[in-house]
Amino acid sequence: MAEFDAEKFEDKYVHYFNELQRGYKNAFSYMNERYDSKLIHAIDQEVLNESEPFYEGNGEFRIELPENPTDRVRSVVVEDEKLEETLSVYVERLEYELARVFGFDPTDPDEN
Repeated sequence: MAEFDAEKFEDKYVHYFNELQRGYKNAFSYMNERYDSKLIHAIDQEVLNESEPFYEGNGEFRIELPENPTDRVRSVVVEDEKLEETLSVYVERLEYELARVFGFDPTDPDEN
């Protein structure tokens, strides 16, 4: 992989599409193995499909979710608290996986 360039990340879908795809896939696989797969699929398809990754600097990424993300989850019935907690963990994992894919050495959220 070429060295990460923060300026190129502004046009991320042109320069880093494959890496972004790998980061999202890694996060999905991790979450799908550990949480209710129906809920993970719902979050992936109904929330994260509209998310936007941003590079914050210092090897950290931020995922911007669409407006009212929990209201978008309609394909599964789940308590609000469980949905919010799972979404939060998923976003943390996704930010971690993006940092890893781009060659940074992030702290694994499971180690916190």
